[in-house]
Amino acid sequence: MDPYGLIAEFYPPGTRCHRILIRHGEQVAEKALAVAERLPAGAIDTAFLNEAALVHDIGIFRTRASGIGCTGSYPYVCHGYLGREILDRKGLHRHALVCERHVGVGISAADIVSQGLPLPLREMRPVTLEEEIIAYADKFYSKGRGEEEKTVPEILQRLARFGADKAAVFRSWAHRFDGYDTADLAL
Repeated sequence: MDPYGLIAEFYPPGTRCHRILIRHGEQVAEKALAVAERLPAGAIDTAFLNEAALVHDIGIFRTRASGIGCTGSYPYVCHGYLGREILDRKGLHRHALVCERHVGVGISAADIVSQGLPLPLREMRPVTLEEEIIAYADKFYSKGRGEEEKTVPEILQRLARFGADKAAVFRSWAHRFDGYDTADLAL
């Protein structure tokens, strides 16, 4: 699979949205691969991890996000399942699930109902180790924030707005993937 070629099918090269998507995907891929290096050998399919990290946000062009050059009609929260639809049609089912499951630390069916989210009613939480790593790595970079990497405390503070359970998931990932002491990550 050629992630850059796939992205170019939906994002005209040279456009603002294309540049932002590519840079963000590269940042997430770099962070995800660094996490994979610290795990036991053979635990991760690194080729897949790299590809999936590069295309995890492929659905953003279908959303309304003018700040990053996206002029679609859907709310931004929909970009995960929209990306899944795109990649499922391409026969890239494993990559498609990463798209759907990376938003936040994952979105549960209960979250969809309780928050009235405009999403299909199903579980959209990371299941595989690769999905968890990409969701984790993604939280360190905002498409509108350029090169600056967020800190773990910044990420936890943002996630806490969506519930203590969301921050707890990220805290467990920070411990597992980067060796953070969870006691040091209390809000």
